[in-house]
Amino acid sequence: MVYSKTIVKFWKRFAVLLSAVLLLCMGCSTIPSTSSNPWQVITLPTKANLLDLAFTGNSEHGWLVGSEATLFETKDAGNTWKQVGLDLDDPRYRLSSISFSGNEGWIVGQPSLILHTEDEGKSWTRIPLSSKLPGSPSSIAAIGAGSAELTTDVGAIYKTTDGGKTWKALVDDAFGVVRNITRSRDGKYIAVSSQGSFYAIWEPGQNNWNPYNRNSSRRLQSMGFGLDGRLWMLERGGQVQFSDPQNLGEWGKPFKPDRAASWGLLDLAYRTPKEIWVAGGSGNLLSSVDGGNTWQKDRDVENVPANLYKILFLTSEQGFIIGQNGILLKYQGSAQAA
Repeated sequence: MVYSKTIVKFWKRFAVLLSAVLLLCMGCSTIPSTSSNPWQVITLPTKANLLDLAFTGNSEHGWLVGSEATLFETKDAGNTWKQVGLDLDDPRYRLSSISFSGNEGWIVGQPSLILHTEDEGKSWTRIPLSSKLPGSPSSIAAIGAGSAELTTDVGAIYKTTDGGKTWKALVDDAFGVVRNITRSRDGKYIAVSSQGSFYAIWEPGQNNWNPYNRNSSRRLQSMGFGLDGRLWMLERGGQVQFSDPQNLGEWGKPFKPDRAASWGLLDLAYRTPKEIWVAGGSGNLLSSVDGGNTWQKDRDVENVPANLYKILFLTSEQGFIIGQNGILLKYQGSAQAA
């Protein structure tokens, strides 16, 4: 009788342990891996935070900017990079954005810095800024000869058509402190509030931002425009949503590309209208080749000791991912599911 009770207790404990293991395994990642890694890892000799990248009209010639007035130049399409010094009054400038249209380029940074070049970066000229500018420069978009659009960290938008001599305000009122702000190829902007509690959209010709509340309990991390007519939204906890392409105010069901992951997603970018990449903390990188219906994981990149902050596809065949601690990933071929 005692022997029987011992057996019963053993099996009860075994059943409890088995249930716990099954529950844990339910959270295990079953996401398929890419059959090949399309990214080359480049480690630059800097501890500064890399923030943005752009190429001139020559697809071989590009520039990379970051904190501590960091500036790198490539002349071989991004395979190798050389650090370039800038003649600034303070070496601690945070260079947050760079953009080129042909040979003409712009860099903006904090506190209140705009640099302009007309010779692919051989020389840079500092553009004076008004002390009345609301906020500090956040992003810059070169849109033609002598023309550029500037945003600030409180959502103001300005445009110049004379090489930066004068700037015209495109919105009557600033948005408020922003977490991030993104421009579409046709000139729209979407901004996420600093607390991730709401977002706003601006279209050319409008005088003000159109604000929208977030549609879930999770705070917003980042948003942007897709190549398929949709908006995309990254939320805290690794969650993704896409809008209805016919009605940008309607959103699809939120989902996690990797349900077992505890890391956050930091940026998303389209390589083509169907191929999407999303990156996050601890070297995590996912892709979808069917418009976001199914996902695969680049497990080779998991070994990269860096958070991956920003994905940039300059064309469908030229792309980069910016990470911390001088880590840069260069796109070098398509990835298919295993």
